[in-house]
Amino acid sequence: MTGAGGLIGRAVAPLLPAGWDLLSTDLRAADGLYALDVTDVDACRAAFAGADAVVHLAAVPDPDASWELLLPANVVGVHQVARAAGECGVRRLVLASSLQAVSATPVGTQIRSTDPARPANLYGATKAWAEALGSWVAATTATSVVALRIGYFAVQRPDAEAVSAAERAAWLSPRDAAELVRAAVEADNLDFVVANGTSANRYRRADLQDTIDRLGYRPTDDAW
Repeated sequence: MTGAGGLIGRAVAPLLPAGWDLLSTDLRAADGLYALDVTDVDACRAAFAGADAVVHLAAVPDPDASWELLLPANVVGVHQVARAAGECGVRRLVLASSLQAVSATPVGTQIRSTDPARPANLYGATKAWAEALGSWVAATTATSVVALRIGYFAVQRPDAEAVSAAERAAWLSPRDAAELVRAAVEADNLDFVVANGTSANRYRRADLQDTIDRLGYRPTDDAW
């Protein structure tokens, strides 16, 4: 797992299946984390050698970030990770995309995982780039790819008075994020899949049925 020291990585790693032999990496080594610069393709190859799956979470996660901030991790880094995973013969590459990749979808329209990318900011555009790279790897190597369009990740259930209804509708809880990663890694008979990643919210901007059907995802939490 790359970016394991980030918000999602820290919350999800302890909740993943106990049988997984997880190697947690981040830009800088820390307690339980190995150093990995995802812009260094040779370092990625060394880290991925012999791996069954790579879960790529490392990124600048700011929708307002500038091109200069996004370029290293979100553009160069995801390319190096995708390239290395394919070259190492990793069975499954899981890429963290975002619902920001389709954030320009008109209000009132439910977002389906089959919808093409339509970002409203540069961050979303870098996630569309990640999805395109996933398609490239799946088409040209033996590595299958799942790109997860992650919604509004928050450790606590959103407060209705502090968070918009749209964000609540896109909430992804830590427990469901771990279940989403598990399903993306373990699902069989996949080539390339784009999947929506939210909890089982009763009001949903993003449709989950395709993700449930194709990955065997079992969300349980509800922002309401």
